[in-house]
Amino acid sequence: MDEHYNCQCSCGEVKFAVHGRPLFRAFCHCTICQAFNGAPYADITLFRARDVAMPNPEIVEYKTYRPPPAVQRGVCVSCGRPAVEFMDIFPMPKLVIIPSANIRDAALVPDPALHIFYNSRVSDIGDDLPKHNGYWGSQLAFGHKLIGAILGRK
Repeated sequence: MDEHYNCQCSCGEVKFAVHGRPLFRAFCHCTICQAFNGAPYADITLFRARDVAMPNPEIVEYKTYRPPPAVQRGVCVSCGRPAVEFMDIFPMPKLVIIPSANIRDAALVPDPALHIFYNSRVSDIGDDLPKHNGYWGSQLAFGHKLIGAILGRK
């Protein structure tokens, strides 16, 4: 792997770079994330789009799983595994969501901050993180964490 790439998909075909600090890390238990990741939940790290050099769009297939198309979820065209996602919801800044396992530089992976859509969980998670249930409870918790991270609050 080239030195300037610090993120990649499972097979290594999709490579890209993060140049800034992460906003936060979360565990999402929604059924869309479960299906997209082929896992009980998604372990994701969020970044401002300006801090990510996105991969070549020819090697990532983007899909929308729920209208409106707020989140575009991209899989590697070679291995079919999650590569990168992006979210563009006005008036928030454009965000890039990276599966935490795709970040090769451990210094860029913060400690997880919360669970969302915990009511859709496959099994209980025995940690002390806040666990938010339902659509509105999860969206509000996510939004609160996002705004705090954008404003530089812990």
